[in-house]
Amino acid sequence: MIPVKAYAAHNPKSSLTPFSFSRRDVGDNDVQVDILYCGVCHSDIHQVRDEWGDSIYPMVPGHEIVGKVVNVGKNVKKFKTGDLAGVGVMVDSCRHCEPCNHGLEQYCVEGMTGTYNTIERDGVTVAQGGYSTQIVVDERYVHKISEKLDLKAVAPLLCAGITTYSPLRYVGVKEGTKVGVIGLGGLGHMGVKFAVSFGAEVTMLSTSPSKEKDAKRLGAHKFLNTKDEAEVKKYHNYFDVLLNTVSANVPYEQYLDLLNLNGKMIIVGLPSEHPTLNPFKLLKNRRTIIGSMIGGMPETQEMLDYCAEKNIVSDIELINIDYINEAYERTIKGDVRYRFVIDIASLKK
Repeated sequence: MIPVKAYAAHNPKSSLTPFSFSRRDVGDNDVQVDILYCGVCHSDIHQVRDEWGDSIYPMVPGHEIVGKVVNVGKNVKKFKTGDLAGVGVMVDSCRHCEPCNHGLEQYCVEGMTGTYNTIERDGVTVAQGGYSTQIVVDERYVHKISEKLDLKAVAPLLCAGITTYSPLRYVGVKEGTKVGVIGLGGLGHMGVKFAVSFGAEVTMLSTSPSKEKDAKRLGAHKFLNTKDEAEVKKYHNYFDVLLNTVSANVPYEQYLDLLNLNGKMIIVGLPSEHPTLNPFKLLKNRRTIIGSMIGGMPETQEMLDYCAEKNIVSDIELINIDYINEAYERTIKGDVRYRFVIDIASLKK
C-alpha cells in the first residue's frame, strides 16, 4: 500500500482537515501520479456538505488533478515515469456496455466510478480524490498533458474544461453560431473561451453588469445584463445555443425566449431546486433543452490536445491547502476569478 497525505471532510458540517490514508499498490495496468496541483470544483463543496445526498466520510475531494507519473504497471503503454498526466472526474467504469465501448464512459450503463465519494468496482474501497499527494488509476482513465501549457492552469480543464467543451462540440458550434453563455464563473469562463475559439459569436449573459469588462477580456463579443428587461427583449429569438453554467436557481423560461428556431439550451450547471417550465416555451421555435455530463476518455484527451494547440487554459487563483476552507466560502460567494487551484507542494511540506 502507498501512504498518502491529504485533506478530508469527516461529516457534512466539518471543515477539511489533514488526513492520512493508503492508496492501492500499482497494478499491471495502473499509473501512479505524484499530484502537483488540484482544482477546486463547486461540486466538491456540494459533496463535502452532502447537498446531493449519499456522501461517504471521511471524504477527500478533488477531481481536477495534474501531476507527474512516478510508477507504471507492466502492461501500461501510454505512460512512462516522468510524463505529465491528468485525472478527471472518473477513475473507472464497467468497460463493456455500449457507451463504454464507444468512448462515452461518463454515461456507463452501470454508472461511472467517480474519482472520489464513491465505491470502487471492487465493491469495498472508497475512492478518494486529488486533495492528496498521490493517486493510482488504471491507465485508461489517465490523460496525457502537454508540456506547452502552464500545468497549474491545466488542472481545471479536467472538469470545467471538458464540461463545457463536450456539449459545445456535440451541438456543432462553429463559425457564425450565435452562442450565449449564462453565468461567468468556473464553467462560464471556459465556455466563453471555447466558443470563441470555435469561431462563434459569443454573448455573456449575467445578472452582474460589473462582469462585462472581464467577459470582453475573455473574448466575449457582447454582454447582456439579464436584469435589464428592455435589453433582454432585444435578444428574443436570437441565439442558436445557450450554455447554462449557473448552479443557482434561474428562470429557464426567460432564457428559452432567447432561442431562435431549433435553438438549444445546454444545461451543465446544477441548481438546488427543480426548475419549472411551460412546455409552450419548447414548442415555439422547436427549442430543445439538453443535459451534458463531462466527456468520455477520448474526448477529454481531444480537448486537452486542442487546448495545447490553441493555448487555452483556465484563469486561476493558486492557493495552499490550508486555505481550502476559506476558498470554499469564497467559491460559494463567486469571489474567485475563476477557479481555485491547490498547490499540493503545500501539503507535502
